[in-house]
Amino acid sequence: MNRLVGDKIAIVSEKPQTTRNRILGIKNVEGGQFIFIDTPGLHEGRSELNQRMARTAIASGRDADVLLFMIEAPAPHVEKDRQMIESLRGSKGVPFLVINKIDLVKKKALLPIIDQYQRLYPFEKIIPASAVTGEGVAILLDEILNYLPESPPYYPEDMVTDQTERFLVSEIIRENVIHQSYQEIPYSTAVTIEEFKEAPERNLVVIQGTIHVERNSQKKILIGKGGQKLKKIGETARKEVEALLGARVYLELWVNVEKNWTQDPHALDRLGYPPATAHRP
Repeated sequence: MNRLVGDKIAIVSEKPQTTRNRILGIKNVEGGQFIFIDTPGLHEGRSELNQRMARTAIASGRDADVLLFMIEAPAPHVEKDRQMIESLRGSKGVPFLVINKIDLVKKKALLPIIDQYQRLYPFEKIIPASAVTGEGVAILLDEILNYLPESPPYYPEDMVTDQTERFLVSEIIRENVIHQSYQEIPYSTAVTIEEFKEAPERNLVVIQGTIHVERNSQKKILIGKGGQKLKKIGETARKEVEALLGARVYLELWVNVEKNWTQDPHALDRLGYPPATAHRP
């Protein structure tokens, strides 16, 4: 998403299932406007959070003109993807297969991957690309443009996403939690912004955020000895938020235990993960 749009609007992590919400990105080119919808990955999971993420992914793609199913060249999972790809059959969008991370494999390794996925599903286009180097991205954009319907632009030319600054800040904080915490913690954390107060005369934004976890043991890990872990998360996040907002930022973070929030529908609603609905600009 970030490579396609040209701005960072989605957080990045090596851990799977990082994206939890529908994120809309906008790219304007001569003769067209792309509206990308980044969704949570399609995956199996028993928690209410995982089920909502999967429903969000499917609902977001129902009205799309083009569906991009992305896999990673170094580690394709054909059998694992089989059931997920079947979910595309209920959508009207033209299906593309995007093979990402081709910078990490030799070109000849792509041929068996392409052959396997061609047998799995009748993709209209198969595009090898690299989000890191940008290879193949221009080709992907050109191919997508061929399948977009004619219409007036949906969004202004200077707009790159419909997400609020509060949401983007909460995601930056969550990204830093993921990067600096143990394996189990990222999947049990959510971030809410309690205060977002601007003081233009001082070029300052005061932000108070809460990191929600499910267990006391997770809270202790995130805070760290003498509060050092939480301080490091806050310092790193603050620098990114300042770059995003173009202002000085005072960032205060708290950690709150909300037991089993990933299973509680009311907690999920409150923490920003409502039931999925279809989306059309």
